[in-house]
Amino acid sequence: MPSAQPAAARLRSPGRLRSPGREPAARTTSPGFFLTLIAVCTAVTAANIYLAAPLLPLIADDFGSTASSVAWIASVAQFGYAVGLLLFAPLGDSVSRRRLVGTLTLVTTAALVAGAVAPGTAALAAAVFVAAAATVIPQLLVPLVAERAPAHHRARHVAAVVAGLFTGIVAARVLGGLAGSAFGWRWVFAGSAVLTLALGLATAWVLPAERRRGGRGALAGLATLPGLVRSSPDLWRACLRQAGMFGAWSALWTSLALLLTGEPYELSTATAGLFGLLGLAASVVAPLAGGLVDRFGAAKVVRAAYALAAVSVPLFWLGGQVMAALFVAAVAVHAALVASHVANQTLALTTTSSPATANTAYVVAGFAGGATASALAGLAFGRFGWSGVCAVAALWLALGWAATAGRRAARG
Repeated sequence: MPSAQPAAARLRSPGRLRSPGREPAARTTSPGFFLTLIAVCTAVTAANIYLAAPLLPLIADDFGSTASSVAWIASVAQFGYAVGLLLFAPLGDSVSRRRLVGTLTLVTTAALVAGAVAPGTAALAAAVFVAAAATVIPQLLVPLVAERAPAHHRARHVAAVVAGLFTGIVAARVLGGLAGSAFGWRWVFAGSAVLTLALGLATAWVLPAERRRGGRGALAGLATLPGLVRSSPDLWRACLRQAGMFGAWSALWTSLALLLTGEPYELSTATAGLFGLLGLAASVVAPLAGGLVDRFGAAKVVRAAYALAAVSVPLFWLGGQVMAALFVAAVAVHAALVASHVANQTLALTTTSSPATANTAYVVAGFAGGATASALAGLAFGRFGWSGVCAVAALWLALGWAATAGRRAARG
């Protein structure tokens, strides 16, 4: 039985992951084009989660407030994404992903348009929440990529989609800041709506048709999550370690615009957005991390990523006064996050016989950790400044590692 098979053996299995009752019938597209389109769609949709973060100073000016007082909107997006994952991502094991991706694309587009015309912070937060909840398309596509990939290249294929994911996250900060300064934050939301609609529907068109023997509702998939995590120590470990890593990254990255646009740097929103290019450079780590996971196993890659992230935190603290330290820290923390994510997500996708549900548990844990940490970081910045943000990041790394240190990692 698949569930009795060790994770390491499954990662080395020559077969491919398949869920019962599926009969894929893909449109006529080359494998390279299929993977590229999914990666690009992932980048565009993932950017929606962080769309508001680089625009906070502009949003605050528009609504006659301060940047720190609207920082909570960035946390709303992450909580919305976590809710969407709980409700929609488990459906990837039971309903047609082609239809689901198309429907969620339309909902996300409508929410982004509503955000573009929002009359106040409450309406904007509601639109951001809905858009983030519906933009779970990347996490419906990653299990599909893992299913179609050869076992010995599975982590590499997952890494290609992860590279798209983090490229979108970083591009949201860079392009969002530039476009916001040039055209206003409302036009950034409108432009994102157009891109989401085009890429989402194009991706839905090329996805394979899937037929099931039976279907489950969203709540049925949600109900299986606790038992699935309890029965899989490897999945449990991946969830907690990524929650710690993503929380540390979120605390630093969502607060960075507040540091760069305030004292001592006093940068414009556009210039602060360019800082995200350093994170984009680190996205090239994803293919390398995929190869290392395929060769050496997930556990070693995660250990190395945590060590790199631990080094980046004091560099971020020093970056409160020294710009060069911020440059190095930004590259290091992005590289750590990307490597950790590739390793942990590959393990989560291959450790159970329900990859979409396992992936839901994994990503929800990560984003719940990220949303909580970024919310605390906003409070810490208002009270203790940049040092408080760095303290939150260090705490999340320590919790993520210590909570799983007593369990042995899977060699796969």
